[in-house]
Amino acid sequence: MSALAKNYKRNKLSFKKGKGSYLISTHGEKYLDFVQGIAVNSLGHSNSKLNKAIQEQSKKLWHVSNAFKIPEGEKLAKKLVKRTFANAIIFQNSGAEATETAIKVARRYFFSIGEPKKNRVICIKNSFHGRTIAAIHASGSKKMTEGFGPKLPGFDHFEFGDHKKLKSLINNKTAAIMIETVMGEGGIKVIPNWCIKEIRKLCDKRNILLILDEVQCGIGRSGKFFAFEYAKVQPDIVPIAKGIGGGFPIGAVLMTKKVSKAMTPGTHGSTFGGNPLAMAVGNAVVDQINNKLLNNVNKMSKYFINKLNLLKLKYPKIIKEVRGLGLLIGIQLFYDQTRFIKKLMDNKLLTIRAAENVVRILPPLNVNKKEIDEALKIINKVCKQIK
Repeated sequence: MSALAKNYKRNKLSFKKGKGSYLISTHGEKYLDFVQGIAVNSLGHSNSKLNKAIQEQSKKLWHVSNAFKIPEGEKLAKKLVKRTFANAIIFQNSGAEATETAIKVARRYFFSIGEPKKNRVICIKNSFHGRTIAAIHASGSKKMTEGFGPKLPGFDHFEFGDHKKLKSLINNKTAAIMIETVMGEGGIKVIPNWCIKEIRKLCDKRNILLILDEVQCGIGRSGKFFAFEYAKVQPDIVPIAKGIGGGFPIGAVLMTKKVSKAMTPGTHGSTFGGNPLAMAVGNAVVDQINNKLLNNVNKMSKYFINKLNLLKLKYPKIIKEVRGLGLLIGIQLFYDQTRFIKKLMDNKLLTIRAAENVVRILPPLNVNKKEIDEALKIINKVCKQIK
């Protein structure tokens, strides 16, 4: 009997090793892994450059307090600033911690300029920003907040696409609008570029901050370094995690110079955030998110989505819609989602669920055509079996 708590509904399947797009189970069976730790293993399993980075750093220094300068973190921060809108970075351990920090930064900014009553954050109802107390209440999801009351104040919500409601929620207490550029857990729903542009204009007009949550869709997964680059906007704050560590726990908050000035010594901290071991891995990941890799994401994404849409035409009573951006892909089904995922797994393809009866597909960013064809063959086989 497991000594672990029952807060996860785990498959009985377990693994002993992985390489690239594949996992080997404890029984020696080979699986095509298109979950990759839920968009975490951006470069697949056992990436040689990440292995080298962690081995070399582990022999030198694992951890040192943020009371001291950490050169590896300084190096990674400079790389992120050079490639993005940001002027300053705060390193964390996870996506939830990063979104929590993003909320703190937004509130602290207005406090620092003499407007402490501007502390409310507007979010999309049933979005996903993590599992901490603030993050679940930011989501506005009844399911996630049930049993974790009292309700945390400071958040307002609008339904996906309801711009009229969004505008009506803004008042003199609004500090920020926080949205996922691509809603991952929410069903692979891409926020249109025009929508992000309009929200940016709205924020400028009403003197509020724009927080774009790129924990799942950032660091190359969209086909650009960040998904918001497609809209050609500059956010104020961006929380990231997952892909930045390639499998090692790293989170971060990217900020403009304007808002970062509010984060003075003592306003925030993280014991393990930005430790030398994590930063060595982060540097090795970012170095590999280059134009060649991004071109592969775009090429493979176009091919994969086109082929999935052909399967949709072939099985119109099973596949309702193909969604996604880059290698963050969803198949919305008419068929039962849980059973479909189980049948894929029985045929050695690993996927994961999302809201709205969507099967989420998250290959590594260096996936190749042969591996995608293998996945397509399995998806076709399952559709054929249940037709």
